[in-house]
Amino acid sequence: MVVRKFVFCYFYQKLNMKKAVIFLIFLICVPSFAQQQFSKDSVLAFQKKLNAEFAGDTESPLTADDKKNFKSLDFFAPDATFFVTAKFVRTPKEKIFEMPTSGTRKPKYVKYGVVLFSIDGKQFKLNVYQNIELSKQAEFKDYLFLPFTDLTSGVESYGGGRYIDMKIPKSNTISIDFNQAYNPYCAYNHKYSCPIPPQENDLEIAIKAGVKKFHD
Repeated sequence: MVVRKFVFCYFYQKLNMKKAVIFLIFLICVPSFAQQQFSKDSVLAFQKKLNAEFAGDTESPLTADDKKNFKSLDFFAPDATFFVTAKFVRTPKEKIFEMPTSGTRKPKYVKYGVVLFSIDGKQFKLNVYQNIELSKQAEFKDYLFLPFTDLTSGVESYGGGRYIDMKIPKSNTISIDFNQAYNPYCAYNHKYSCPIPPQENDLEIAIKAGVKKFHD
């Protein structure tokens, strides 16, 4: 079953040569929020869908010059190592905070919980967040945001980190597929303003999965 995801970034566009207006863009892709095990086909479908959106006329964040020659994003090869079943721990008494972005805006988030998992026998922990304004909309009330950096950041993957979209789990476990980690729009176009992964979400491991950086 294909489930849509929504990625939120902002960009600035001039109107009548005088005013700048902020638009909220939702990028529709194909992760499987309910996926319980690794599926190479799901990863390839995610890649195909993402490429189609970047090549399209309405959803692509690419600049006009980049779009002219666009054929495909660069991806790590699908790898079951980076599909994990994590323990989910709710953190209900966290304070709302302003998450820094690549621009001047500071959207409000709250730490919703932590996920604990292992890769190659090593234990890791990441915080997951909920966007306050987005959570007020019925269609996004279950949306969770997982931004992270890792040892590939700035080397093989985008230096500003990558994102994974999740839904609030109905149990104390949750599946995380790093093969479907994607870059924020600001990795492709300076007009966008995107959340910067908090320092506590820096992983001491190379996550060789998901989307690579756009330009060398």
